[in-house]
Amino acid sequence: MRHIIAILLQNEAGALTRVAGLFSSRGYNIESLSVAPTEDPTVSRLTLVTTGSDPVIQQILNQLNKLVDVVQVLDMTLGAHLERELVLLKVKVEAGQTDAVRGHVVRSGGRVLDPATEGFIVELTASEAEVNTFVADLGQRGQLLEVVRSGALGISRSARASRARPAPPS
Repeated sequence: MRHIIAILLQNEAGALTRVAGLFSSRGYNIESLSVAPTEDPTVSRLTLVTTGSDPVIQQILNQLNKLVDVVQVLDMTLGAHLERELVLLKVKVEAGQTDAVRGHVVRSGGRVLDPATEGFIVELTASEAEVNTFVADLGQRGQLLEVVRSGALGISRSARASRARPAPPS
């Protein structure tokens, strides 16, 4: 089963390498990975997508929680959450098809960033399934020149926020 795992991680040199190394050393695959700072400059949020059986995912979560740089781990897939992915596409479009492609992009909830026929560039933020459909549809309306995807990002629907643990008293 596919899982989206959110990890709050100390923003320190080598922290990301240790997380990736954990996956690599145990033969687990990371399907997508996104890292960005949080509102706290000392903590980054890492969102990764992986697949595995329930025992494998539990093993991954347990191992992640043992890493010294990890502040919090949350398997988003276990609760109500929203998931989005950004895709940027560059498509070669026939001159007479630009209006049709533009219309399709807008109806799909996307935006045209550059309407040049040799490199018609569009963006869409949607679920993974919607992005897959969008890419396939645009591939039928023109020649896909480049596809850039962010990978999944997820946020819990629960009112409780994911936050870094407070520092222990000195």
